[in-house]
Amino acid sequence: MDFVSIRVITEDVARLAGFYERVTGVRADRANEDFAEIRTATATLAIGSTRTVPLFAPGSARPADNRSVIVEFLVDDVDAAHRDLAGFVDPADFVNEPTTMPWGNRALLLRDPDGNLVNLFTPVTEAARARAARPPRA
Repeated sequence: MDFVSIRVITEDVARLAGFYERVTGVRADRANEDFAEIRTATATLAIGSTRTVPLFAPGSARPADNRSVIVEFLVDDVDAAHRDLAGFVDPADFVNEPTTMPWGNRALLLRDPDGNLVNLFTPVTEAARARAARPPRA
């Protein structure tokens, strides 16, 4: 089994897809007004409208600011990403400044327009770079 995607449910697919396009530099593949995907080389962030939820099971998901999941993106230079996003992201939506974590990643935490946590990180220690470079397990 391979983990390939995470889906975020939102009231406004266009707004959220636009945000993630700007953050990642990846153009969203918009299937229709209710569904878009940000596809990177290693995973996909799917963005679904609340109108798609009943297709799975009515009431099974709802948009909300998430307090338990962080959507993470590996970036070449987290400090440069922070500078680049400074004029785009509301200052109140930056949760922290780029910070080197004990596990060796330099990380920037922010919130997307729906309040979901997003972490942009760059491995800065040998051990962290080695973890990031490991090929996926089968």
